[in-house]
Amino acid sequence: MMLPVEHNDAINAKILAISEDKIEGFVREPFEEAASRSGVEVDVVMARIAAMLRAGTIRRVRQTLLATNLAQGALVAWKTPEDKIDAAFDWMSQRDPFSGHVVLRSTDTVSAGSDYKLWTTVKVPQGFSLEAHCELLAKKVGSERFRLMPAKGIFTLGVGHVRRKTIAPGSKADQPAKMIPVQTVSLTKREWNVLQALKREFAPEEIKASPWVARASEAGVSVEEFYRVAEELTARKIIGRFSTFLEHVKPSATGVRVTRFNALFHWAVPHGREIEAGGEVGRHHILTHCYWREAGLEFKNVNIMAVAHGTNKQLLLDHKAAIDRHLHSCDIPVSYTNVFWGGRSEIKPSEISPQIYRDWLTQQLKS
Repeated sequence: MMLPVEHNDAINAKILAISEDKIEGFVREPFEEAASRSGVEVDVVMARIAAMLRAGTIRRVRQTLLATNLAQGALVAWKTPEDKIDAAFDWMSQRDPFSGHVVLRSTDTVSAGSDYKLWTTVKVPQGFSLEAHCELLAKKVGSERFRLMPAKGIFTLGVGHVRRKTIAPGSKADQPAKMIPVQTVSLTKREWNVLQALKREFAPEEIKASPWVARASEAGVSVEEFYRVAEELTARKIIGRFSTFLEHVKPSATGVRVTRFNALFHWAVPHGREIEAGGEVGRHHILTHCYWREAGLEFKNVNIMAVAHGTNKQLLLDHKAAIDRHLHSCDIPVSYTNVFWGGRSEIKPSEISPQIYRDWLTQQLKS
């Protein structure tokens, strides 16, 4: 019997409302956790997730990392000649394992920074230079300039597209979002081995009970040791969530879309009030990401950025207007604000292994 594989099937939606972004940290039995919290039998949870993964409704199933703590990272805006932009997009999405999100963005009017149409996230392992990496990419693809915007603090990070479909503009948490500061940590060789095995994406046949047993042997450690290291890494804020990522850019095999619009919101707030403003913005339920990043003069000193997804552009603008009103009610002045809309995009986790970086760099410097 063919199982339903669309995200809007009633049982799938119950599972996804938990499995997208509600399983925090490392969990020994993640599918049991999704079952107990969604009220769906564990065998059904595993069968449905595997079926959605095979069908492409779920793009990937993996343990996420708070990679900002493991590698230098930044959002990067690229000023690239119009005739080179598609080739630059292809190169970064296909040939640079350290570029994660690769998105073409546009604004509704010509405005500050609107000639920066290619936006990527880049992570470079410890011991290497983010600036040098981007200079190499700029040479490879013919970009004229780039603006590095590392996160100074994280207020919101989590997908949950299914859960967010029914959120009304202005819906927010009772308290402001707390900022997670970005600070780099270092790992031992054994910890890296566990981490590499832990973060690898799951194939459909790996969606089963005790999924970490095989990963422990891959890392060359006992299951108990694997659990111990993973739980320590969680305590050190290196592990993010166990997550099923929906394909939210392309339609499913039967033409159903999870989202249609992806909006990057910009606000410039007074220097010294970034943590307060980020907390007030980041408490809004519609947002999948909210960061403090310094965008510089070309973007009119924007310092708070957030992302929201949806199927209706006007509804996303209504959400933005509700956040603007909330900032006004908190007496937080906004000197400038804008929306950058996402178009063509490819999304993949950035590689963060120092050894893989070394090999890649050697290869690039040869070619």
